[in-house]
Amino acid sequence: MLVNGVFEGGGVKALALVGAVKAAEERGVKFKQVAGTSSGAIVASLLAAGYTADELKQIIMETPFTDFLAKSWLHELPIVGPAVRLFVKKGLYSGQKLEKWIEEKLAAKGVRTFADLPRGKLRIIASDISQGKLLVLPDDIVQYGINPENFSVARAVRMSTSIPYFFDPVVLRKPAKARKKGESFTDQFIYIVDGGLLSNFPLWIYDEENSKIPEKEQIPTLGFQMVGKPSAEPRSIVGPLSMFQALFATMMGAHDERYIEEKNRFRTIKVPTLGVRVTDFDIKPEKSFELYKSGYDAAKAYFQKWTPQDYISSFNQIVRNGKNGKPA
Repeated sequence: MLVNGVFEGGGVKALALVGAVKAAEERGVKFKQVAGTSSGAIVASLLAAGYTADELKQIIMETPFTDFLAKSWLHELPIVGPAVRLFVKKGLYSGQKLEKWIEEKLAAKGVRTFADLPRGKLRIIASDISQGKLLVLPDDIVQYGINPENFSVARAVRMSTSIPYFFDPVVLRKPAKARKKGESFTDQFIYIVDGGLLSNFPLWIYDEENSKIPEKEQIPTLGFQMVGKPSAEPRSIVGPLSMFQALFATMMGAHDERYIEEKNRFRTIKVPTLGVRVTDFDIKPEKSFELYKSGYDAAKAYFQKWTPQDYISSFNQIVRNGKNGKPA
């Protein structure tokens, strides 16, 4: 059974998505196309490269996520070090180790650029905060004078996972033809960050093309969404950095929620995340396994009631004849 899969962003909670994918595989589901934001982009890219749910589980369970938080010499400066790095680099951590990690995992399956994948197989959401617009990669990278086919999949994932103020943004220089006459050198650069800033759960991404084809040719789009309130412990906000982190985490969890609740219950697998927060990089193995099982159980229950016929009926009634939910 072919479906298109859309995976929500949620930091270290992504293991819950892997559990849901395992249940989908047991149901005979195969992914024709996949899309995702942030950690959902990691899962989507590895699935596009050919990894199975069992392989993903092993990779993520064996990966110490704290390794991605590589500290520079600035972090060693008492009190002011992290603030200085944030001011200079626009993030507490570089994000290079995360990019290198995903690059190695993709290369093990023979995937380096989008040309190594079937066209349209993978779509990744990122946010251009310099120009205030959502990017669907790889196609939208052409706006910056880069050939989408030659663009690194790992770099696209890095863009999508660059949590503002936590990881450095990815910086691109405008192509010469896009620069304004007399534009300053500083203004020639574009900053790209986590796709969750504009659409953390891009369930809309295949709607337009599915709405244009005959019913018998439609491929269902299933969304894998991580839900549940974070830990009841309140966030400690002691300065601008902690405030922005709390703001972004709240937004990631709620940005697309109204759209999903109103229109898309029929195609959304809701995965409880057991109070785990986006940036809980020191998550314990026991909690990781609980997340995986939570995703597995949620998807298994969903597929016990799901049929392609019901999906097509709901899609045509609710989505095809309604308003497309793509963020403005």
